[in-house]
Amino acid sequence: MYRDLTKGNITKGLLLFALPMIAGNLLQQFYNIADTLIVGQALGKNALAAVGSAYTLMTFLTSIFLGLSMGAGALFSIYLGKKDYASLRSAVWHALVLIFAVTAALNILVYAFLDPILRFLQIPAELYDSMREYLVIIFAGLIATFLYNFFACLLRAVGNSVAPLWFLGAAAILNVGLDLLFVLVLSWGIAGAAIATVLAQYVSGIGILIYAILKCREFLPGKDDRTFSRAMLAEILDLSLLTCAQQSAMNFGILLIQRLVDSFGAVTMAAFAAAVKIDSFAYLPVQDFGNAFSTFTAQNYGAGQKERLKQGFRQATIASAAFSVVISALVCIFANPLMRIFVQAGETEVLAAGVLYLRVEGAFYAGIGCLFLLYGFYRAVKRPGMSVVLTVISLGTRVALAYLLAGRIGEIGIWMAIPIGWVLADLTGYGYYFRHKEQLLPQDNA
Repeated sequence: MYRDLTKGNITKGLLLFALPMIAGNLLQQFYNIADTLIVGQALGKNALAAVGSAYTLMTFLTSIFLGLSMGAGALFSIYLGKKDYASLRSAVWHALVLIFAVTAALNILVYAFLDPILRFLQIPAELYDSMREYLVIIFAGLIATFLYNFFACLLRAVGNSVAPLWFLGAAAILNVGLDLLFVLVLSWGIAGAAIATVLAQYVSGIGILIYAILKCREFLPGKDDRTFSRAMLAEILDLSLLTCAQQSAMNFGILLIQRLVDSFGAVTMAAFAAAVKIDSFAYLPVQDFGNAFSTFTAQNYGAGQKERLKQGFRQATIASAAFSVVISALVCIFANPLMRIFVQAGETEVLAAGVLYLRVEGAFYAGIGCLFLLYGFYRAVKRPGMSVVLTVISLGTRVALAYLLAGRIGEIGIWMAIPIGWVLADLTGYGYYFRHKEQLLPQDNA
């Protein structure tokens, strides 16, 4: 199903488009959630800490080609809004070749520098071998993750947010089943959890590739579209590189936070690993709503719908903030039961540390919800540099304050730094929009 976001009720259209994305990404979280849950309960806190740290590293690595795909997706939506299908197909070809090359190079580099990476992360000696074993296997899934994310971004850019959901659903169910088989039945330990994740990733990646070839030929490049164009490559790079920089900077900042967390030992590492998974579920809906808003913005930007863009910006902000406030209340109230899902009842120190994290950070989800909207908006109006600025403000504040406060008041200083960074970035992003919106938005052709 392809949805035209340049027409109809704005909030309803955004929600209907975002819901399959939200459902799909909730399922995607099961890739690592299944590892975390089964490993934490079956293998203990050390294995949980290793998988949690590996998840943060993988999120950073995948953010590189995900950022490239998201930037290219914004360009796809703009061409769709203009009804310029020849340029759309040419953009798909150039983006596919570029992002595949980047992914392949990245895959080679992470294997070549695995041990230096682990030393940089300050992995404790008792966790080093387990985390290395897990990463050697999990890195084999990078190409599969690229396939899924590229074609999911393409489908969403042209208004189809449903198809990616089905492939993630099948992969998530397979992941959970294989986790139970490999870890609990066959006793393959942490390696079994990694193998389950990689196999599931290839199911979703190859599956969505086949779907795109069979069902979406009108958006895929033919022989005539596979001619190199320096101008097209430059346009893709203008959007994709800065979006990639924004995504990578955001996740590199998280990686630096992970490094600081690792320095506090296995208890704090395990608490952070579990709490981050809860975080992922809690604000994932507003993250996907921000991505849906980016597609809405790009389509309407390409179609010259200035007034509709203004209305959409206002309505999306209200919807995102309202949802975030509700989720914040629920996470703060149920922090302890949520942590108990991932952590054994006897691990009281881990539970206490995780609950503290959730109640400090979880109270401010509206900040990250609005920030995701701003990222999507500036990417879609061809101002990805502004998204980088917001990321630098958010992450720079977070990292600097985390290292400063952690040395004085312990790990609670790390948790406090995160929402402060969100709020400062929001103030900057909204201030820039209201001062420059006449220059940011196109002339209204409606």
